[in-house]
Parts: sequence; structure tokens; C-alpha cells
Amino acid sequence: MTQYTIPAEGLVAKPAHELAAMIQSGEVTSREVTQAFLDRIAEVDGELGAFLHVGADEALAAADKVDEQVKNGEQPASALAGVPLALKDLLVTTDAPTTAASKMLEGYMSPYDATAVAKLRAAGIPILGKTNLDEFAMGSSTENSAYKPTKNPHDLERVPGGSGGGTAAALAAGEAPLGIGTDTGGSIRQPASLTGTVGVKPTYGGVSRYGVIACASSLDQVGPCANTVLDTALLHEIIGGHDEFDATSVNREVPACADAAREGASGDLQGVKIGRVKQFDRPGTQEGVTETINAAFAQLERQGAEIVEVDCPSFHDVMEAYYIIQTSEVSSNLARFDGMRYGQRVGDDGTRSAEEVMAATRGEGFGAEVKRRIILGTYALSVGYYDAYYLQAQRVRTLVAQDFAKAFERCDVIAAPATPTTAFKLGDKVDDPLAMYNFDLFTLPLNLAGLPGMSVPAGKASDTNLPVGLQLIAPAFEDARLYRVGAAFEAGR
Repeated sequence: MTQYTIPAEGLVAKPAHELAAMIQSGEVTSREVTQAFLDRIAEVDGELGAFLHVGADEALAAADKVDEQVKNGEQPASALAGVPLALKDLLVTTDAPTTAASKMLEGYMSPYDATAVAKLRAAGIPILGKTNLDEFAMGSSTENSAYKPTKNPHDLERVPGGSGGGTAAALAAGEAPLGIGTDTGGSIRQPASLTGTVGVKPTYGGVSRYGVIACASSLDQVGPCANTVLDTALLHEIIGGHDEFDATSVNREVPACADAAREGASGDLQGVKIGRVKQFDRPGTQEGVTETINAAFAQLERQGAEIVEVDCPSFHDVMEAYYIIQTSEVSSNLARFDGMRYGQRVGDDGTRSAEEVMAATRGEGFGAEVKRRIILGTYALSVGYYDAYYLQAQRVRTLVAQDFAKAFERCDVIAAPATPTTAFKLGDKVDDPLAMYNFDLFTLPLNLAGLPGMSVPAGKASDTNLPVGLQLIAPAFEDARLYRVGAAFEAGR
């Protein structure tokens, strides 16, 4: 079984916070660190397929700026200044193409940076390049990319998860120490689980979505990814905060994520109540995943946490409600890509009508899964079906939020599996959309409720020897709880 996991030695083996300290002390330069990761990308990405675009010159130029500041004795721009990052190709950038892994946007160059990208640049973080994803963030395996599939570094015959499999694979392979993803129904947490990395979906509204190509606007959220809980926390604090360009951005202080992670690193969970959702103990979950999650709960108890069973009956209806809401918003958001205003234009030879050009453009520019979701969403929003499907789905969404509220009256954090199985083989589910959708059952509920969630490595399943992620869920705007419990769990392993 071929693997491209993080090497045991060298700069690419070190966590981001250690690299940042080495850069600020002058032990190494940001250029040296950035070049080490660029060399790693050149070494393994031809087979792994994590990146759609590598911006070596731009990354090294950003690194040189940090080195000049260190040389001049200036204060670092952030706690991670000089440490490079892999960026999901769903956030627009002025110096690299943004394709959303779709032929519809092939070669597109944005005239502005996404807010999260602007914050990364201001924090002195070199961007190594843009990572692969399922087209327009629709998928659970990164096989729906119009350009290539990404492979799981732990087993190149298996998927890295989706939609953000490129970022997760880059982290797990030592191609980057930090990453940015987006999470609509698990697109950060699910790949983190399958690759043995850390991924966080912040509270909805906690990180600006401005400059993110929209999938489902009421569900999408930008979030941090890394190989340790502390690194993820430090990155969260950089990209978080209010943004006047995003109408859904919430004007409140960024949670003290890094302090919470440092507090949790003691491993002490005395007084913390952790909920275990009855509906998540379900048949069909892989035996090795169940064993690993049971062992995780046992570890949390040994660390002093109290495990409390919570009942969330609406979770039985989550998948149906989610895919009605998500596809409805997809059909609306992607209507702009019509060959007239945005994206490629196909078949405009001067003889065709506007409708014919639109049909040809969308037919060639969109992949099969994107077309499927546009059709499903258009149907759910159509006259005669809106009340029966979309409104009913929104009612379920309300019930899910209510169930979470009741659960958090009894516990501080909820813990659960992130995925029902470990990574499946490439091609196993591409012809079975329902099986692919079912793979997200454990990650969907908190997106409907807008809550923060984290996947932290819980070990490897005994029956596949592949990574399993423990998912942690907290109440809205209590993201710091995730980092405290996540860091404690990480320290106890």
C-alpha cells in the first residue's frame, strides 16, 4: 500500500506553531520553510493530486517579506507569520486562478481577494497554491473535480474525502502545515477525518464568506485546517471576525481559540460534560470506526469528562432536509453561470439564440453532480412543490436547531464519529449518489443549525488501519470549547 504521509524528519515534519517560532527566532527563514514545502509538493503531488495550482514565486515573495521584517526586528504580523498555507480553490485570489474545480471557471482570475485571503496576506502567511475539490464544493470524495481526483496519502487507492480533499491531503502528506477549507455539510471535517488531520467548521457568520464562490449560502462556512489543534486555533483567530462585505458576518469578538487550546493541552477535562447522541449510534457504521469512537469516549472519561446521552430525534430526517435546502440554494447560486455574465461561453457562433448558447455552456461547463443538484433544487423550488419540499425541509431545520439547544442544556460539547466508515476506494460510490450522500450523515446536522464543529484524529480503525476522526460540536459562538476539548483529547492520545 503506497503512502505519502508526513515524513518523520525535516521542516515539513514540524507543526506550524513550531515553524513560526523558528522563523521569528532566526533559526530558519520563511523562505527556507516555504521552499521545503514547495519541494515536497514537487516530490509527491504528481501522484497525489492535491493541488490545482502551485504559486511558487508568489509564495517565496511573501516569505521574503516576512524574513525582511524579522531581519529588521519588527513585530511579527501574526502568530503564524512566515508559515505557508494551502488554499482551497473556492476562495478568489488576484494572483492565481480560481476555478472551483470546474471547467466553467477554467483560467478565471479574480480582480479582488476573498476577505479570508486578504487576512492571510496581512498576517504574513505565504500561500503555496490552490487545492483540489469536488466541483463547486459538491461531493464527498474529491472525485467530482473537473480536472483530476485527489488521492488519500494513507492509501493512494482511496479517497481523501470531500469536498475539500485537496487541502486535507496536502496536510496529511506534508505538502503544507496549514490549510483553508469550506464546510457546507462536512467538507472540512469529513476529509480531516479520512486523512487523520484536524479541521474546524466555525460558527456560521464567524468567518467572512466574502470572495468564496457560493455553493449554498445559508450553509457555507470558511474554516481552518492543520495537523494539530493549536495550529488550527491560531489560524482560526487570523481569519475570524466581522466583515462589512458579508451580510451574514456577525459583529462580535473572535473566540479565544488559541488560549483554549493551550488550556486543553493539560489533558484535564474535569467538570466537562460531553454529550453522546443516541441517533449517531446507528447500524451500518463500520465496526472499526465504532471501536475507535468507543475508545475515544473511554479516553475522555479517563481524562475526567462526564459522558451524557442526549436524544435528538430530528436527526433521522437530516439528510433529506439538508439535500433539499442545499440543492435549492445551489440552483439559485449557479444560475449566474449562464455563458452570458459569468464563466465560459460555448457555441456562440453568431447564429444561435441566447437560450441555445446558455444550454450549450451549462451542458459543457458543469459536471454530472453539479447538474444533478441544480435539477433537484430547481424541482424543489418549482410551483406546486415549494411548500411540499423546501418549506418542509426548513421546518426540519428548525427542529434540528431545537434538538441541539435541548442537548446543550445537558452537556457542554457533543462528541460523535465524523464519518460512518474510513476512506472508501476511488470509484466505489461514484455511480451511487445516495450512498455518497449518506456518507455525510454525521456532519450534516450542525450545518443546518449553524453550529461550530471539529474533527480531531482519534486513531486508526482496527479493520482497515485507516484514520478515524472524532467530531466535536459546540453551541453557537462557543468555538473555544471545541479547541479546549480537542486539545485535551489530542494530548491524551
